[in-house]
Amino acid sequence: MRSKATLLRKLLKKGTVVTPGCFNAASAMLIEKCGFGAAYISGAGLSNSAGLPDTGLLSMSEVAKQAGNIAKAVNIPVIADIDTGFGGPAEVRKTVKVFEKSGVAGIQIEDQRFPKRCGHLAGKEVITAEEMAEKIEAACGARRNKDFLVIARTDARGVTNIDDALERAMMYIDAGADVIFPEALGSKDEFKRFAREVDAPLMANMTEFGKTPYITAKEFGDMGYSLIIFPMTVFRVAMKAMENALVELKERGTQKGLLKKMQTRKELYELIRYKER
Repeated sequence: MRSKATLLRKLLKKGTVVTPGCFNAASAMLIEKCGFGAAYISGAGLSNSAGLPDTGLLSMSEVAKQAGNIAKAVNIPVIADIDTGFGGPAEVRKTVKVFEKSGVAGIQIEDQRFPKRCGHLAGKEVITAEEMAEKIEAACGARRNKDFLVIARTDARGVTNIDDALERAMMYIDAGADVIFPEALGSKDEFKRFAREVDAPLMANMTEFGKTPYITAKEFGDMGYSLIIFPMTVFRVAMKAMENALVELKERGTQKGLLKKMQTRKELYELIRYKER
């Protein structure tokens, strides 16, 4: 049977893969139901759903367990955000082995210094490009299936400048990265420059309320980006919908006015394949 990592590689060869972020198995199942070819496990989504900031506070085992639950719940390939890799090269090797075994199709690792911060906030720090290259080499060397995707994210644009980010991208490709993810670029021109100067598959982060202007998936595809993630869109919409529902319930003491906004019992049971369990 073809692995999900191999399937993801095939999707990337066909064209741009639009990849919404999930934060649990049910949200990943919705992503699959709505016809998306892949899902992205957002580190911010996992942390925030645990009531924590996106600063790397969840342990490797905690993230891996949730990643495994998500990967097993869907037939589409899933990419896991492993933040800074939970340590140095030795820890990265262990992490990749655990995550590959969990069933995800690939991982994304970044060059921030621990404790990390959200990529679109000020105050970030990055490790040296040489240190990150060692982590990438460790990740690539640890995978058993060569189709298992290793995505290297650089946060240098928000710390130093775009020239440094480009230089790092070249080093990360040489270290074995399959995809380069330039985080928090500030304009279409910067995305276009990256696409011109980096000879490798590229990933773009279309998050909300951040440094990046709103760019459509088609526009990213036309620029040459292979993977487009919307890491927190579903989470943010869900949180606001829950808040609105709770406010109405508190004010009115009944959920009757919310029924048309709900997923029905039938729809939920169909999504989670209740009859098959």
